[in-house]
Amino acid sequence: MNDSDVSKQIQQMVRFIRQEAEEKANEISVSAEEEFNIEKLQIVEAEKKKIKQEYERKQKQVEVRKKIEYSMQLNASRIKVLQAQDDLVDSMKEAASKELLNVGHHSFFHHHKYDALVKALIVQSLLRLKEPAVLLRCRKEDIGVVEDVLGSAVEEYARKANVHEPEVIIDRVHLPGPPSSHHAHGPSCSGGIVMASRDGKIVIENTLDARLEVVFRKKLPEIRKKLFSQVAAA
Repeated sequence: MNDSDVSKQIQQMVRFIRQEAEEKANEISVSAEEEFNIEKLQIVEAEKKKIKQEYERKQKQVEVRKKIEYSMQLNASRIKVLQAQDDLVDSMKEAASKELLNVGHHSFFHHHKYDALVKALIVQSLLRLKEPAVLLRCRKEDIGVVEDVLGSAVEEYARKANVHEPEVIIDRVHLPGPPSSHHAHGPSCSGGIVMASRDGKIVIENTLDARLEVVFRKKLPEIRKKLFSQVAAA
């Protein structure tokens, strides 16, 4: 083999080695690009997942905040409604208290009715106490009324209870008078009586104000139902 043939053979070998090297380099490049693309895709998907999770978390926070705000607004509205209802009930009670003043007022029109009422209150108090001796307290302006009806009230009680007539002492200490512009916030009494056993251990408060309080407290559910049933239904 001459030098020319040797040179050709060497060149062929070089081309073969170079071609293999280029093919191997291409394979490595393609493989590296594929791995890079896969890793890039995984990173992108992971970031997408994080972003989605963060969005869902913030969306839930917004929904929870909206529910809390709605609940607070609803509660505030309910409190306003309840306050308005309480104000209306209080105004009714105040109006009834003012009407009591007319009952206890000693005008000619109410005089006989109030006498009969005081007598009934005395009889009722005696029946509840069932004591042989009692102390009766009234307003200063009602002393005349009490003295006028006391005898017949004691007789009626004795007849109903089938007992001897009890001793009734009119207390020298009086109940406060009706409310006035000068003492609007002081103690007051619209009428009626307070009766107690002689030892003071048992007290029957039968004033008009006390009876109104009892009736109003007893009838309050019924009053609320009649006034606010339509509101509750809505």
